[in-house]
Amino acid sequence: PGASNALGSEPSAYLRQHADNPVYWRPFGDEAFAFAAARDVPVFLSIGYAACHWCHVMAHESFEDQDTAEYLNAHFVAIKVDREERPDVDSIYMAATQAISGEGGWPMSVFLTPDGLAFHAGTYFPPKPQPGRPSFRQVLEAVHEAWLERRDAVEQNARGLAVGMADAQLASAVFLDRPSESLDRSLLSEAVRLLARSEDPDGGGFGGAPKFPPSA
Repeated sequence: PGASNALGSEPSAYLRQHADNPVYWRPFGDEAFAFAAARDVPVFLSIGYAACHWCHVMAHESFEDQDTAEYLNAHFVAIKVDREERPDVDSIYMAATQAISGEGGWPMSVFLTPDGLAFHAGTYFPPKPQPGRPSFRQVLEAVHEAWLERRDAVEQNARGLAVGMADAQLASAVFLDRPSESLDRSLLSEAVRLLARSEDPDGGGFGGAPKFPPSA
């Protein structure tokens, strides 16, 4: 009751927080992609999580804005994902976002073909242009124009990215039907040594900023 999109009955509390957005969000699944294919429009995929500050900032600035929502609803199918609920989806599209934009983080904003291939991506987009960062509305308009005017190039780039990502995954894959490498106790000591080298004794955790908590 009161929800304006398809997230009102989702088990994720993060998704239900967006149930009253004027953006007509759909959960990640075959139905949403089939709807995008039927309408012949791209998918806007937004991935975040409940403790993400900038996810809530972008939601307030853009997803709760009626004009922005109307434009998004008219030209895209919008899908919302909780990265803590779907770390598999988050992992795939984070790799694509980093490959496309050179940066990663949340909120993750990814534009997909109706068959799920990424062709443009970024993280937080402000409601108004900032130095070095376009507004969310500018990004929506540019993607919509590219989809209409340069569709072949968009789809070709999306396929090329998917092939490149698949090759990279294959290179690091573990093949269970091949002889395993020998394991010994020295590997445990080496793993601890590498972790200790990246530990942050002052701020906590591992590595430098920004530090995002891993998914469950």
